Parts: sequence; C-alpha cells; structure tokens
Amino acid sequence: MGYDKSIGTILVPIVVLLVSVNYMPCKAQLCTTFYDDTCPSALATIRDSVSSAVSSNRRMAALLIRLHFHDCFVQGCDASILLEGTGSEKASPANDGVLGYETVDDIKAAVESVCPGVVSCADILAVAARDASVEVGGPSWEVKLGRRDSTGSNASQAVTDLPRGNNNLTELIASFDRKGLSVRDMVALSGSHTIGKARCVRFRDRIYANNSNIDATFAANLRRNCPQTAPNGDGNLEPLDLQTPNKFDNNYFRNLVASKGLLTSDQVLFNGDSTDSIVTEYVDNPSLFDCDFAKAMVNMGDIEPLTGTSGIIRTLCSTAN
Repeated sequence: MGYDKSIGTILVPIVVLLVSVNYMPCKAQLCTTFYDDTCPSALATIRDSVSSAVSSNRRMAALLIRLHFHDCFVQGCDASILLEGTGSEKASPANDGVLGYETVDDIKAAVESVCPGVVSCADILAVAARDASVEVGGPSWEVKLGRRDSTGSNASQAVTDLPRGNNNLTELIASFDRKGLSVRDMVALSGSHTIGKARCVRFRDRIYANNSNIDATFAANLRRNCPQTAPNGDGNLEPLDLQTPNKFDNNYFRNLVASKGLLTSDQVLFNGDSTDSIVTEYVDNPSLFDCDFAKAMVNMGDIEPLTGTSGIIRTLCSTAN
C-alpha cells in the first residue's frame, strides 16, 4: 500500500460536547491544537524536515505516506512499526521493503531538539505523511494530534492485518472495513500509488499471468526489468504510476482504466466490479480525488490511537525508552 500545486485544505472540525459533564478536554482526545502550548514549533519543524528529505529524494514522499499507512493498520496509529527487535512489525515479512525509517529518526531528533519528550513518534508519522503529500503537489489537511506511542509491536498481526499487493477486491474491502474505513476511503487511499515504486517480486505474477485485465504492451515492457524466474530481479523497481511517478495527481486512476495498474490490488479497483464508478469519478474530477484522499487520511489517522495516559512518548522512535 509506496505516492506543482497544493490543492485545497480539508478542515476537520474539533467536536466539543457542551453537555454538562460530557465535555472532554483536548488532552483526552485527538485535536488539531494539541501542541499549541507545549510545543508550538513542532509542526513547522516537521514540515521543514520533510521538505528537506523530499528535496533530496522525491521517492521519500511515498515512503513517508506508506509508513503512516502501515503503522495505522497494525495496532492502530501508535508508531509500533518503528520499533526494532525480534518479533517486531518492522521485522515482519509483511513490511519487507518498507523504507524511510532513518528519515523519521531525523525528524524526531529535530523535534526533540526544540521540545524534548513532548511530541510522539505516532504524531510525527501522521504529520509527515500530510507534509509529504504537499511536497509532491498533493492535498493538505488538518492533522488531529495527541497520539501516544506503543511500547510493543506484533509481527504476526502485521501479516494478518495489512492489505497485500495480490489481494482481490473482496479481500481489500474486508481489510479496510475491519479498520473502520469505507470502500471510498479504500479507493482514495489506494490513490497514494500515484507516487512511489514497487519491487518486481510484488508484481511478477501479474505481468506473467495470462490476464485479460492487463495491457499487453505494458506487461511486455515490465518484463524487461522483471525476469520470470525468481529471485532474479526481485528487487528491481518500477513506478506505480509510469506517467508522473513523482507528482501527486489522478493519473493512477487513468492507468487503471487503461488496464495499466502495476499491482493486482491496483487493477481490481477497476475490473468490472463495484469500485469502477469511484475510479471513474476520480478520473473525471481530480479535485474530488484530492478531497477524498485528505478525508481518508484523517479517517485512517483515527484508527485506535493511544491517548491520555495510555502509551508513552518515545525519545527514540526505534526503542520503547
């Protein structure tokens, strides 16, 4: 699941219940102003670090968005993917090929230098994903903050909970539904594949199978960099969007209509089934895609966060203090 202009800003309202004792202060729930008093320079520090990282390596935008996605789908948005060690999510086969950890470490160090022990790694992942989108011409959105970091992670849960590149549509819908995300959220979030790259090992079966839903010329060109016999070329990379691989736009969906989705899980979104109409909407209306992507990222960031006194604030993202 690896992603100019800034298009729109999605404002996520902070709902405050004013009914007697049901009022909940910001510190007990996610809100956009969480660090306004404790670390007012946090967001600017993260933004500057992301801008520098993406300027040095345009692929980093996709990697940061992917890290946030892979984090939230396992144990919720708690930075558990960043923990190292035997049995960790990071070491799980499901996260093989996930990159960008060193960049997150650099961002965390920059934030720690201005506000020690205040900003969680989980919030850094959420903000960095938003800033990465903006850096490559994608939408912006208000990031709700106040997540805390977990003290452990689970490699086996990563295997069961993360969507895979060979999933069919039914499997994808079920995977997102288990996390409280709608079908529209799923299609919009899949659009992050407008940037980034995938390894040959992830798309080999698709380009060598006798598929009717893959453009013949597209498949033939991919075979040049992805030999049929594994492990030859397993790590060779191809962009998920051949047209504009470093720019956030709606060409990913145009490719699906042309049967040029790189992964099986891409092409099933436009394959004569229930999600075809959403793909068509995004082809016809790129601003709608931007809007829905921003909403879906906010929804994903709400998956099972640790707040209040749950969890910790890690000093180093790779270890539980």
